[in-house]
Parts: sequence; structure tokens; C-alpha cells
Amino acid sequence: MSKRGKTIVLSGATKGLGLAMAQGLAAQGHTILGCGRSQQGIDQLRRLLPGDHRFDMVDVANQKEVSDWAGHCLQQFGPPDVLINNAAIMNEPAPAWEVSEAEWRQVMEINVLGTAWMLRAWLPAMIEAKKGVIVNFSSGWGRSTSPDVAPYCASKFAIEGMTKALAQEVPMGMAAVALNPGVINTDMLAKCFGNGAGSYPTPEQWARKAVPFILAIGAEQNGKSLSVS
Repeated sequence: MSKRGKTIVLSGATKGLGLAMAQGLAAQGHTILGCGRSQQGIDQLRRLLPGDHRFDMVDVANQKEVSDWAGHCLQQFGPPDVLINNAAIMNEPAPAWEVSEAEWRQVMEINVLGTAWMLRAWLPAMIEAKKGVIVNFSSGWGRSTSPDVAPYCASKFAIEGMTKALAQEVPMGMAAVALNPGVINTDMLAKCFGNGAGSYPTPEQWARKAVPFILAIGAEQNGKSLSVS
């Protein structure tokens, strides 16, 4: 690892687990290339983490925005060591047939296509460099199910399948893994658990374990479905 640490791409960096990861990774000397949909959140990141980082407002569901952003970052920083696809949303809890078409589309476009567009934009440079770890955020609801979250479950089951296929495609020496972060007290969890979400660890508490866990992922774990304990 170079003196300035690793270069890490992180989507969904402006709040929740993404913000906690950005702060935890930066504290260890790594360079973060982060994106999020909120300009206010991006401005906050720039204040919190000054220095050799880059934070931009990007909608991962927009393929052109992702491609343009990645192009600028690659020109400035080169291929990343780690690509973390964290950006995701949760549907408003309801039976599958009551979820609107617009909400179904938004969940799938951000959670699934957003990950695909990130891979499309960043992977060619990583493959050319013959290095890199891809961490696609999954969920416990990508490996099991619950009522009223069918769109979210569908999107995370898709991440599991996408990642396992990707692992068969990347060159030897690289890794693609699906990561279940566990149950954490975020806005997304509060949608489903209400006040009960408060009994789970905060993103900051979670990041203390998750950051070293993610940094330790290597080629030997390619294709695995991992979980932060």
C-alpha cells in the first residue's frame, strides 16, 4: 500500500453506512472518491473530509452521470483499489402488489442498475490494471425474505446473483464479493422497524468493525457472499 493508502470509490457516501465508511476509511489515510444524490450531503463531506479526496453529486441510476464522473476521477486518480457499491434505497413497506410502478422502478434502478452502471464505468480501468476488489452491498434480505419489502428483497437477491457472475468474469487476482452489512440503525431500517431500529448499532459503531473487514477482503474471497458480524 502506498503512503497515501488505497484509493476507494464509494457510492451512497453522504449518509448512513456510506458516510460512516467514508469517515472511517479517511481516518486510516485512504483516499475516498465518493458520490451521493444530495448536494447538501456532498458539501458536508467536503467540510468533514478535506484533503486528497473527491466528492461529487451523482445519481447512480443515471448511466451518463456515472460514466462522466468515473472518467474525471480516473483521469485524476487512476484506477481504484476498492470499489464499494453501497448506494441503495428501501421501498415504503407494503405488500408487493400495492407498491407503485414508480417505486418499483426507483428501487430497481438505484439498487440494481446503479450498481451495474458503476461496474460498467470503473471496471475496465481496474481490469486493465489487473487489480482491485469490488464490494457490492447486499443485505440479509438478499439471502432471505420478509413481508412488505419485496422490491428491496428482489433488488438485493439480484445483487447476489450479479456479483457471483461477475466473480467468474474478473481476472485472477481480483475479487468481487457481495457483502451483507448486518442490521444497523439507519433511516432505511427505521422505515421497517420504526422505533425498534434504535436497539441496533449506529453506523459509526458498525464502521469500526466494517472498515477493517472490507479492507481485508482479497482475491481468495472472490465470489463469496460475506457478512460483517
